[in-house]
This record gives sequence, structure tokens and C-alpha cells, in this order.
Amino acid sequence: MKTFADLGLSQKSLHALEHAGFEQPTPIQAQAIPPALAGRDVIGTAATGTGKTAAFLLPIIERLSADGHERGHAPAHGPGHPQARRGPRALVLAPTRELAVQIGGELERFGKGRHVRGAVVIGGVGMGNQTHALRDHEVVVATPGRLVDHLQHGTADLGRIEVLVLDEADRMLDMGFKPQLTRILARLPKVRQSLLFSATMAGEVAEFAASHLKDPVRVEVARSGTTAARAVQHVFLASQAEKLPLLLALLDGDDLSTLVFTRTKRRADKVARIVERAGHKVARIHADRSQGQRRAALEGFKDGTYRVLIATDIAARGIDVEEIGHVVNFDLPHVPEDYVHRVGRTARMAASGRASAFASPEEMDLLHGIERLTRVQIARAEVPRHSEAFQAEVARSAAAQANPGPQAFRAGPNRNQRRAAEHHARRQGGGRPAAQRGGSAGAGGAAPGAAGGGEPSRKTTLVGSWKPKRRR
Repeated sequence: MKTFADLGLSQKSLHALEHAGFEQPTPIQAQAIPPALAGRDVIGTAATGTGKTAAFLLPIIERLSADGHERGHAPAHGPGHPQARRGPRALVLAPTRELAVQIGGELERFGKGRHVRGAVVIGGVGMGNQTHALRDHEVVVATPGRLVDHLQHGTADLGRIEVLVLDEADRMLDMGFKPQLTRILARLPKVRQSLLFSATMAGEVAEFAASHLKDPVRVEVARSGTTAARAVQHVFLASQAEKLPLLLALLDGDDLSTLVFTRTKRRADKVARIVERAGHKVARIHADRSQGQRRAALEGFKDGTYRVLIATDIAARGIDVEEIGHVVNFDLPHVPEDYVHRVGRTARMAASGRASAFASPEEMDLLHGIERLTRVQIARAEVPRHSEAFQAEVARSAAAQANPGPQAFRAGPNRNQRRAAEHHARRQGGGRPAAQRGGSAGAGGAAPGAAGGGEPSRKTTLVGSWKPKRRR
């Protein structure tokens, strides 16, 4: 077993690691740090939660710190020299705000006292402070979209970048960031060191690496598509209607901190409401939540204020919580690699955890795709239909459907139908249609333009049915 001293790190880095409680390097750190220190390009493949962040941050700090001359990477000017503050020298790109913030926190911890400062450049916050940080900080940790915004406004200069890191490169490409990555790479010096880290190495990532890395050292401590080894995985074959009762039954069966992944933002909101109604402390993270709300939800989940965190895939990368006891795939992801990242949120480092997946009949193809990627058949588990919590939610849902209450929404005519009805009423000399004079088709009255409460005629439901005026 190697130690951090065996990797060629300086005494200051060893002291920072000891102070942070790091005892021995993980496999990805042990294999990736030496070639990165030597200035080589590196492709690192390892499961989420195995210490990839330190594997690229420590070499960056060694290179950029004031004592970098020990490795032959002394900065051109001392940290106090005015010419030393003309833009960042290292760039770390991450797919999500949460992951960028996490990397920024690790950089602050390891770079403190080494004259290496990091600027976190993400969306959801003002650009003013970021603009100042981009000018006088040595490392930029950014999401591609916000960094492109700064490039367009002329507030970012990447001409001095010496080291580029692409963290979770597969996810960035899956999220459609390839155009932004191309624009950013066009602004970087041709001569640079590039480090690419990912939990999976799909075909598109391999092609991207071949195009932008030079003679890289390849480090793979786990097969591409390998999930966290200590995560006990089960899949429940349940209908869509049974997913909420099943989730409540699992939550009722233990007191573990639980991270629940849903496919859409609206679904996350709905699941959060039901879980909160059942008496659990719950928070949400998705793209419609502000950066402050997302930060509060994540911090509350970390400190135990919230037992359950409901999230879309933006949380699959970047949640740095030491002990997440249970990860639930409420909806299976469309991209099999995302399952690996979701499961990687539990059983991090040397910990253990549970990972449950709910697969409805229409999701069986997605399940088979995940099993092909991971090369393992996920154990099937029996749905606890006799659980008290399961039965209670089934009964509540049935009662809600049978008696939706006065607040239930009954859809009326859509906007095009209303405009067509108004136009028809004006042509007939009747002014506004009945729905606008106090009646409402959605409240039980006749639909605009309908005769005797029946369906609207074709003439009244077509927009643009009028003819142009005849020219004289």
C-alpha cells in the first residue's frame, strides 16, 4: 500500500493532507498523481466517490504554488508581483453547480497557505464578483455555460491556462455541453497539460479525449460502468401507481438518510409533497430552485436537518455527503451511465450503503440497459405491499381520486380555442363569449361557441378561420 509520501508530493501538501484527515491514497490517487506531477496528460476512470477530486487538485496546487520550483514548475512571477495576476493558470470544468462548489471547497482546503486561490464560476449568482475573481485567482472552477457567458462579455481571459481539468466529462457531454466545451478549448493555449476524469468512459468521451489530449497516461481502477462496490443494490418491479407507496414503505422501514432521484422537476415536487405529508423532513434540488435554495437544501441534508433529499440528475454529480445511507432511483435514468453516478452517492470511500431502484413495466428496457453497462444483474426484491405505510398511501391515493375536492382543476378550453371563440362572437355581433361574461366552461357551463353545452363546433375552434379583406 502506497503512502502520500511515496507519490512525490511536497511536505506542505503532506501536511495539508494529514491536517484534513487523509491517511492513505485511494487507488485513483495513487496511480494518477505521479504522472500528473510529471506534467503528463492523464485519463482517469474510477467509480464516483473514490477520490478523483484530490487526484487532480493536488498536482495543480503543487504546480502553481510558490514552492512549485521544487518540481520545475515555478511560477513566472512571485505571488506578489503585479504581472502574476493577469488571469487564471488552471481551469477545472464540472457539469453542475453542486460539483463545482464541492471542488472549490476542496481547493480551498488543500490550497490554503500555498498562494493558490480558486474562483468558483457558476450560474444562479451574479457575475460581478466572479469577474473580479477571474482576474486575480490562480484556479477557476466553472460550469461550461457560465464560463462561456464570461467569454462572451470579455470578462474572462484563458490565455495563461497551464492545466485543464475535465471532471465528469461523460456527464458534460450527456448534458449537451459539447458546443460550450469547444468554444472554451478554442480560447486555451495549445501547449497545456490536460487531465480528464470520469466514472465512465463511453464512446463519445473516448473520441473527445483522443482529440484534445496528447499521449495521455490511462488510469482505470474500476471497469467503466462499475458501481460502488459496497453499495447493496436491489430493484423493485412496481407499477407507476405503486412507486409512492413503495418509497414511503422503505422510508418507514429504517431511519437512514435517503437521496431520491426523479426524472423531472414536477415529479420531484410531487414526491416531496407526499413524503413531507407522511411526516418526513424533506428538501428538493432541481433546476427550478434558486442557487440559494439548492445550497440550503444540500446543507440541511448534510447536517441532518432533512432526512430525505429529492433531486433530479443535477445532484447525481457533486453531492459530497460523507454518509448517505440509501439512494433510491424513483425513476430509472434514460442514460445507463447516470445509474452509476446515482449509486455512487452512497457507499463513498470505505463506507457502505443501499441503493434501490423502482422499475415499472415500461422501464424494463432501461433496466436491461443498466445491467448491460454494469455487467451485473441487479437483485430483484419483493415489493412490501403488506406494509402499513404502503397500504396507507394506497388508500389515501384512492380516496383522493374518488373525491378530488373543490380545489380540483377541470380543464377548460385552451388559449387558441378561447381566441377563436372570441373572434367568432365578434363576427356574430355578440361581443365577448359567454365564458368572458361570467360563465365558465371549466366550471360546468357551456364551452365558448358550443350549442347547448355540447362540444365547440369546428368553426369556433379553428384560429384564423376568417378570410382576408377583398381589395377594391
